[in-house]
Amino acid sequence: MPNLKLMLPELLLFAWAILVIIIGISRRRKNNESLIYITLLGIVISGLLIPIAGYGELFGRTFLVDKYAVFFKIIFLGAAFFAVASSSDLMSKLKSDHGEFFGLMLLSTVGMMFLTSTAELITLYVSLELTTIPLFVLAAYRKDQLASSEAGLKYLILGALSSAILLYGISLIYGLTGTTFLNDNLMRLIQQSIQMLLTTASINPALAIAIIMLVAGLGFKLALVPFHMWAPDVYEGAPTPVTAFLSVASKAAGVAALARIFYAGLTSFHSTDWGPLLAVLAAAAMIVGNITAVLQTNIKRMLAYSSIAHIGYLLIGFVALPLGDSGSINGPASLMFYLFAYMFANMGAFACAIAFARNFDSYQIRDYQGLSEKSTGLAVMLTIFLLSLAGIPPLVGFFGKYYVFLAGWTDYRWLVIIGILTSVIALYYYANVIKQMFFNKEKSTLDKVKLDTPLAITLVLTVIGTIVCGLYPEPVIRFAVEAVAIFPF
Repeated sequence: MPNLKLMLPELLLFAWAILVIIIGISRRRKNNESLIYITLLGIVISGLLIPIAGYGELFGRTFLVDKYAVFFKIIFLGAAFFAVASSSDLMSKLKSDHGEFFGLMLLSTVGMMFLTSTAELITLYVSLELTTIPLFVLAAYRKDQLASSEAGLKYLILGALSSAILLYGISLIYGLTGTTFLNDNLMRLIQQSIQMLLTTASINPALAIAIIMLVAGLGFKLALVPFHMWAPDVYEGAPTPVTAFLSVASKAAGVAALARIFYAGLTSFHSTDWGPLLAVLAAAAMIVGNITAVLQTNIKRMLAYSSIAHIGYLLIGFVALPLGDSGSINGPASLMFYLFAYMFANMGAFACAIAFARNFDSYQIRDYQGLSEKSTGLAVMLTIFLLSLAGIPPLVGFFGKYYVFLAGWTDYRWLVIIGILTSVIALYYYANVIKQMFFNKEKSTLDKVKLDTPLAITLVLTVIGTIVCGLYPEPVIRFAVEAVAIFPF
């Protein structure tokens, strides 16, 4: 019998999702805030089970629990916690179906947790589908709003297309190598099999197509240029807690899958094949995301394009493989720290947008005029999150950018320069929101913003994370360095 103790967090969260759905069905006609706390309790318990589950492998090394998987699971559970805690306003607008909403969010989180632990391509694909299919439904959850239905439909159509492309890339890898495993001996078999198909002068066309399809399929999940066309409309139309969850957890899941495939199975082809390809896509994401964000008047769309730009910064760390001391910060470790920093700042910014919209029914940036006079606390918190996203010290976002730029400076100096220049553009549109809150007061008609308890918890925890992890980032950095030590760099 397999040691299912290793899967305790996933199994508990799956069972909890079913429980939440059942409770929701039994209280279908009640707007009961207790469901939020029940869901949050399940997420916390699942997180507490991670150290109890320990490290190991299951099912012929198909399922791995290592520090790399644990790091991402913490991000997934953290993003789910903040998204659920930010959903009280959405629940008040829904007449029913509360249990299904939280159940689907938990099921998507379970898919992400399985995704980061898999070392086999078919299992990875199934986990990715468990992650994304609930998100299709969640994006369209506001049945009373046309924009939400449109967001869900766009996400579904493009998501199905990207999944088909990804699966075809996996089938080509299997055809070239005869295996779908990505670890240890089987990983080396993949690399040796592919190496036999290459010559010093050219690359095998089937391998080139497979790599392109893998990048395209996962690039959609990351909203990576040019696969980003769905993100602004879906982010704007989906319920805001779902948008926040998509912007952090979905991207982290895509990065986890990308790293498992390219770091474990295709490392030897980094310098000639996928490294330069992802570097070009990273540059495109930073340029397109930041320039387009300047033009936005809706804060959700601005944060959507901002998230596209942040994927570009993330990929600087992704392509900068370590060359020196494995005990120091390196590209993959900087990438993971950046994701951790991004979770607090981005979830916090969306929570502020939810709080504002709950009181004033608007996501327009111009309506934030004079917010600092009536709700100084909310304005200060949103300022902290935006400055962290912009990379201003001593907030955690600064160290995220600093480490990815430092890692990429040796081999991808041109990419780092683009990252620095586009960060200046990012500071402009983040500062525009701050300007509206603190300096444009003459037309302000705002009242004091009222917060419910779950949303207040989200704001407090994300502010603490943004500040504390900026002042004392060493534990997270150390854990990230240890987490990526499993890969054969």
